Amino acid sequence: MIRFILVALSLIIYLVFFIPVMLILLLVKRFRSDISSSIAQTMVRNIFKLLLFFSGARVEVRGRENIPNDSGVLFVSNHRSYFDILAGYGYTYKKIGFVAKYEMINVPLLRQWMDLINCLFLNREDIKQGLKTILLGVEKVKSGVSIWICPEGTRNLNADVTDVKEFKEGSLKIAEKGKVPIVPVAIYGTYEIWEKHLPFIKSSKVIMEYGEPIIISELSDEEKKKLGAYTRDKIVNMLENMAKENR
Repeated sequence: MIRFILVALSLIIYLVFFIPVMLILLLVKRFRSDISSSIAQTMVRNIFKLLLFFSGARVEVRGRENIPNDSGVLFVSNHRSYFDILAGYGYTYKKIGFVAKYEMINVPLLRQWMDLINCLFLNREDIKQGLKTILLGVEKVKSGVSIWICPEGTRNLNADVTDVKEFKEGSLKIAEKGKVPIVPVAIYGTYEIWEKHLPFIKSSKVIMEYGEPIIISELSDEEKKKLGAYTRDKIVNMLENMAKENR
């Protein structure tokens, strides 16, 4: 329970204490969005690393060399926990924005920070609004901002980490239309931090592995048609290897 209190209290203090900074960054964003997002992401990265430290998470990152440096990319990962987002932002040293569920747009303070760090709010119930979000994601990756999506659609709380839900194909259009690589990301161990034993937070070894980039133009026509399934297979393979290591 002490870890839960530390994590929750730190997040609340951050959101409240840095309101003046947030307001300044929102003002700067009107004129220099690149500067405001860079500062905001550095701040968010540091607080997320602190929250992971307080949770007792021991994060191991693999495959950083697989992240292209010369363009935006589409990061595609499995989704086991809210701590996936903390690990993704905390340890990915690239300008990124997560695709979040639309309901997050109604959370005060959190929504403003998410807006500063290039997050997109995807309404899966409204096809028209969902398409607008995908097109906005295309614009961002073309401009050099990477986007991170979890195509399972929600957290997968299955006991077996390798039992990954089918990927929703639509969101991968960001890479196809933006003509950028897909970097598959396998995340292992975050479910054991919190979701496995709510409301307690327990220490866990977390492994986040970036797979080799997928260049869509190099795939066969059949692989392009089932891009979500193809990417999912890559992630499942990495998770299976992790599971074997940790038995």
